[in-house]
Amino acid sequence: MSDQQPVNFGFKKVTPTEKTALVGDVFKRVARRYDVMNDLMSLGTHRIFKRMVIQMSGLRPGHTVLDLAGGTGDMSALFAQAVGDTGNVVLTDLNAEMMQVGRDRLLDEGCAQVDFVRAPAEALPFSDNTFDCACVSFGLRNFTDKDLALRELLRVLKPAAALLVLEFSKPENPALNAAYSVFQSLWPGAGQAIAGDSEPYKYLVESIRVHPDQRALKQMFEDAGFTDTSYHNLVGGVAAIHRGCKPV
Repeated sequence: MSDQQPVNFGFKKVTPTEKTALVGDVFKRVARRYDVMNDLMSLGTHRIFKRMVIQMSGLRPGHTVLDLAGGTGDMSALFAQAVGDTGNVVLTDLNAEMMQVGRDRLLDEGCAQVDFVRAPAEALPFSDNTFDCACVSFGLRNFTDKDLALRELLRVLKPAAALLVLEFSKPENPALNAAYSVFQSLWPGAGQAIAGDSEPYKYLVESIRVHPDQRALKQMFEDAGFTDTSYHNLVGGVAAIHRGCKPV
């Protein structure tokens, strides 16, 4: 993507280079409080959603899985349980501060089968047909070029392997959507009180609101080359799990 083509950083239009830097700064600022705020903002439901991703992944002992935008490592810890000692989890993220939190967590939990690779989603340093499964959990909306990232994910997956994207989405019931908007309006204040910084959580709310809805993201999967695409709404569409497979 050319620097001349603007992209969304929340409600702002910026160049791709600027977005990469701005997103990096957001997560640098919240890395140490990221998990606490996740529990607060989701009322703990994100942990249930992530276990649903594991159930939908089809992973077995010995498999290799890519946890893209894996950050603080909670998905990688779950994947490590699924693939066992003979498997491998590759936690990949662009943000060094988030990855350090994840590395410390996973070492403390004894997850020796997790490797850490710092890289952008749009230029993955892996060979074609490497992974039995790939996942992006609450990270896709932060990518500078979502379409390119999806094509890269397709490339590194093995034939018939699945990509699962867990992401905030759009409630389909107007009343729920209105209530959710009110709830979101509390997040910047909570971020100031708990993490000492409201701006990252203002960006979070904006990034959710400009993220493609369920049908649009499903179409993006198909445009990237995925087949057997589907999505599953969670809490009426507050979040959704999208799934697609690499053609055989």
